[in-house]
Amino acid sequence: MLLKKALMWKCLGWRVFGRGVREGRCSSSGASLDLSGIYPPIVTPFNHEGQVDYKQLDSNTYKWSKIPFRGLVVQGSNGEFVYLTGEERVEVVRRVRQVLPEGRLLIAGSGCESTAATVAMTRDMAESGANAVLVVTPCYYRGRMSSAAFIQHYTQVADSSPVPVVLYSVPGNTALELPVDAIVALSHHPNIIGLKDSGNDIARIALVVHKTRKQDFQVLAGSAGFLLAAYSVGAVGGVCALANVLGEPLCNLEQLCLGRQWEEARELQYRLIEPNTAITRTFGIAALKEALGWFGFYGGPCRAPLLPLTEAERKELRSTFASNGWL
Repeated sequence: MLLKKALMWKCLGWRVFGRGVREGRCSSSGASLDLSGIYPPIVTPFNHEGQVDYKQLDSNTYKWSKIPFRGLVVQGSNGEFVYLTGEERVEVVRRVRQVLPEGRLLIAGSGCESTAATVAMTRDMAESGANAVLVVTPCYYRGRMSSAAFIQHYTQVADSSPVPVVLYSVPGNTALELPVDAIVALSHHPNIIGLKDSGNDIARIALVVHKTRKQDFQVLAGSAGFLLAAYSVGAVGGVCALANVLGEPLCNLEQLCLGRQWEEARELQYRLIEPNTAITRTFGIAALKEALGWFGFYGGPCRAPLLPLTEAERKELRSTFASNGWL
């Protein structure tokens, strides 16, 4: 039965050649989607009444499509997905797919707290045009989220998903990590193709790469702050909040790493660390949205209960970008 299911996914999956997406073919190498590259986990724009501003979403997406990203991640943590209704989450993905060129991947966050809700949201995201889904770890009952619970959850989601599944471990938001043994077990599933790891632990990323290499499993760095280090141990790309505003430099860093131009890559990485820390740890999404306006995008307000930056925070943020040569 497992072999039959694996063969089915080999025939129904997608395979990517270079930068273009082509329909998959049944082959001995299995169903896969080449995730290699840089992705911004895009923000969800709101107007000052707190409603999703779809016109600004269209405008931002058009501008991001001009940067050599592999694709976009929609409804990741920086998309404030936990503050959106189910209908809003699906509609945002649908609108982005309408604007994003067909050759670019759209990875949609479909994680919910229950397995049943995640299965339903995953199907909705696929129907709205997602090429793959990013599934965050359930965390509310974190004390009972064992490896066995995670394996059962992700297996059921992947079994029913029409598109490939990418695991998502983000302990900064969930207060738990997807255990390495669970990742290794899940890497054998024919419809689970990779992991976004936002845990800032390079040794852990290296271990995951090492233990899943035979499965053609792909690891994406979850932050621009350790992108070079992640590439050095075998990551294939990054989903980086900073790419919302500094997309070109992060794509340049990718190319330097792939070309093994480590000295130039280090110098560029150094200049990205402090701005990245400011928008991911120190000030959060409000800072990312503030910075978007400096680089020609629409940021706008966050959805309550997130607060805007104070004037002092705004000045500190701008100083951080300026002192590293970005403003």
